[in-house]
Amino acid sequence: MAKLGETAPTRRGLLKTAGALAGAMIIPDAVSAAMRTADARPRALTPSDMAPVRPAPRIVPSSPRVVRPELMRQALAALERHGDSIKLRDRIVIADFSAPSSQRRFHFIDLISGKSVSKLVAHGSGSDPGHTGYLQRFSNLNGSNASCEGAFLADNYYVGKHGKSQRLIGLDHTNNNALARAIVVHGAWYSNEDMLRTHGRLGRSQGCFAVGERELAEVFDRLGQGRMIYAAKV
Repeated sequence: MAKLGETAPTRRGLLKTAGALAGAMIIPDAVSAAMRTADARPRALTPSDMAPVRPAPRIVPSSPRVVRPELMRQALAALERHGDSIKLRDRIVIADFSAPSSQRRFHFIDLISGKSVSKLVAHGSGSDPGHTGYLQRFSNLNGSNASCEGAFLADNYYVGKHGKSQRLIGLDHTNNNALARAIVVHGAWYSNEDMLRTHGRLGRSQGCFAVGERELAEVFDRLGQGRMIYAAKV
């Protein structure tokens, strides 16, 4: 699990990598093989030279979705805006709430390597009263049971009614009640993948980022403490 004492990369290095991500937006999970320098000296043909050329293996991105340019730009701008609060800037998490809950829309993006991993995540019942699977609205109000938008700082862990959970601090005026509302990251049965097979969508939280129970340990490991979650519907 990531610790607050990790060494953060330089801002110049992050901006260089972030610029490349914002331009490409498709974040692959595999890296192409290194190019080899051909030997310029002539040589005799061998049987292997005559063998048919096999197609290169297909590179499959770790995320089935593309992080759209505008959403990525907003997230990177939030990272820069809240730079003094975000201790670890090597990775960010983007919750793309324009996508339905049936899609993996919780994107863990490594700004150093360019790799990404995406998970299922539920939104709040107050954001989707008809349980359509699509987030309709955000709210920062107590008792709304809705998801809120903006930049969050991943804070400390605790054990509560949902088991092991992670507190979040809202950094924008659109989510600055997150701590008071107990908007956290936690695991939930209604966010497990088998919900898609039976219902075609996830269940709803009370505004928390609820992930699958079997995914929670990996989510905590990738997010750690001191990193940013950015939630938006663009």
